[in-house]
Amino acid sequence: MADANFSWDEYYQKIQGRKPRQLLLDALEKFHTPSHAIDLGCGDGTESVVLLERGWNVLAVDGEPAALKRLVTKVSAENQMRLQTQVTKFKDVVLSPADLIHASLSIPFCEPEYFDALWEKIVTAIKPGGRFAGQFFGVRDSWVVNKDMTFHTKEQVRVLLTGFEIESFHEMDEDGTATSGPKHWHVFTVIARKI
Repeated sequence: MADANFSWDEYYQKIQGRKPRQLLLDALEKFHTPSHAIDLGCGDGTESVVLLERGWNVLAVDGEPAALKRLVTKVSAENQMRLQTQVTKFKDVVLSPADLIHASLSIPFCEPEYFDALWEKIVTAIKPGGRFAGQFFGVRDSWVVNKDMTFHTKEQVRVLLTGFEIESFHEMDEDGTATSGPKHWHVFTVIARKI
């Protein structure tokens, strides 16, 4: 992340076997029937697998080829046909229409000069009545020194969510740890329904 020696592959190894993020589980409770989801920045694929197991069609997107290779090995043969993958950086991503876009701890890793275009693609892809479930990093996050990442104030996040009904909005601003060691987290966790 802010560490020049950071390796995504080492990160995936460290978090291997983790539980699905609560953000996705909370978002799924708001849907009656599975449909089409995009796991944007799918990482190790844990959430993509949950979506597939619950009957969703999934487009899993990540900039790291190793991430998608890991995901494919976790997906049962019967669920493979409902999985599409896209290896691409956020600036080049192509998003299909979706009922849910899940972006847990991912879109802050989009470079600032491309973030607005990425967000426009996200908003456009979500069908009316569909949802965005994701996180934005705040300006007090200790990774704010990384100029290749995007950070927002609470007011800026609320502006981004214009055109959405905010169903859940939680701000975390506290010391904690990351796989790389101690870290101050400033994160906005959002579930929002497109109007």
